Amino acid sequence: MAEIENSKDLISVLWSGADILRSKMDANEYKDYLLGIVFYKYLSDSFLIKVYDLLYDEKPATLKEALEAYKEALEDESAEELKDQLSEECHYVMEPELTYTYFADAARNNSFNREQLQKGFNNIEQSDPIFADLFTDIDLYSNRLGAGDQKQSDTVASLIKEIDKADLLNSDAEILGNAYEYLIGQFASETGKKAGEFYTPQAVSKILTKIAISGQEDKKGLQVYDPCMGSGSLMLSCKNYAKEPDYIKYYGQELMPSTYNLARMNMFLHGVLPENQHLRNADTLDADWPTDEETEFDVVTMNPPYSAKWSAAEGFKQDERFMDYGGKLAPKSKADYAFLLHGFYHLKQTGTMAIVLPHGVLFRGAAEGTIRETLLKNGSIYAVIGLPSNMFYNTSIPTCIVVLKKHRDGRDVLFIDASNLYEKEKKQNVMKEEHIDRVLELYNNRESVEKEAYLASYEDIVKNDYNLNIPRYVDTSEEEPEIDLKAL
Repeated sequence: MAEIENSKDLISVLWSGADILRSKMDANEYKDYLLGIVFYKYLSDSFLIKVYDLLYDEKPATLKEALEAYKEALEDESAEELKDQLSEECHYVMEPELTYTYFADAARNNSFNREQLQKGFNNIEQSDPIFADLFTDIDLYSNRLGAGDQKQSDTVASLIKEIDKADLLNSDAEILGNAYEYLIGQFASETGKKAGEFYTPQAVSKILTKIAISGQEDKKGLQVYDPCMGSGSLMLSCKNYAKEPDYIKYYGQELMPSTYNLARMNMFLHGVLPENQHLRNADTLDADWPTDEETEFDVVTMNPPYSAKWSAAEGFKQDERFMDYGGKLAPKSKADYAFLLHGFYHLKQTGTMAIVLPHGVLFRGAAEGTIRETLLKNGSIYAVIGLPSNMFYNTSIPTCIVVLKKHRDGRDVLFIDASNLYEKEKKQNVMKEEHIDRVLELYNNRESVEKEAYLASYEDIVKNDYNLNIPRYVDTSEEEPEIDLKAL
């Protein structure tokens, strides 16, 4: 319980930090300030804890004590040696007067200077390529923070004082990571439409991850890939189900720079080592990645933007990702199959891919019909799961999860209709633990269950002209009671 308590305290502190900014700008902007400054505190606190550990081989009682010990050590002749060791272990070195502890103290004494914080940001960004441009989205000189120099500086100072109440010294990485994810979720509900860029609801994330990792939980050095990673939470949820979570290698790509920065911070906050993070800021469909060393992965999870536009340029017909599907490309107005094929191309022969898409991919014709038919003929589609509508912040449309595998013996497809497995909460429909468990149980048993699931043979699918619309296979309609007209 202490962990939950700890996490709650952390969340309430972070949330009160949001209150300081809430009147000044919308959630989509203040999330960058809040999450960025929390991240700076995390780097600073971990750094001071590490310093103390190197000096005395134990944990400091307070960060202030660690800061004092650090200042003292820097006057010693072995200071350079200490700095080298810190640089190697943390990938950055902080000067005492650029630590968060120092800033928080200054903010309490009204002597805080935001130029120093900016300098702190710059130092981190320049200390290792893994931190490059990490704080670009935080404008400490924005008019949004207040009119004039003093007011802006005061806003940043009050934010620093507030977030200083978060006790990271006694919270482990998971608590911090979870609090961060919770905040991202809260921002998603506040920003509404824009949230789809960086947030997958937890229930969907859990189902996707558990399905994709199923049978691979024991693998050491599991490689996970998400080419539309948003804030990285889909990949990170693999940590919860793997037996060797510290050895997972994460490969992710994200188009929006600020969301990409969120994902990088999220990785660190979940305790992922720099050498296990392979993240990139680029357009997934535009040019394939990764193309060297690792190109195929054990687990592929995706929640791409639904029915996005893309170029569908002729040249893509020669692209290895898209070329074996009857000479057809996903249409310009709907990139859904382009994302699906990109992810599938990067799946290992022994891996599993799970992707969330709108239902249209199950039945639309033309080029999409040809691509779907090819996938079905190859036995690539393993299962289709219909989710409740109104699960996502940015769209109320019902979505489905498509599960894909390479090289399997059969061509049968399991259909699950989970569209009624939810509870209504405020604006959203939410799948609770029991709903998630039911979906996974149906998935793992892989057999027909009236009104819930149907294991369709390849013949069934051919009879339906390769149309995968779930109601064709799982009938959930209730029969009307017969009326005795005479009696009536």
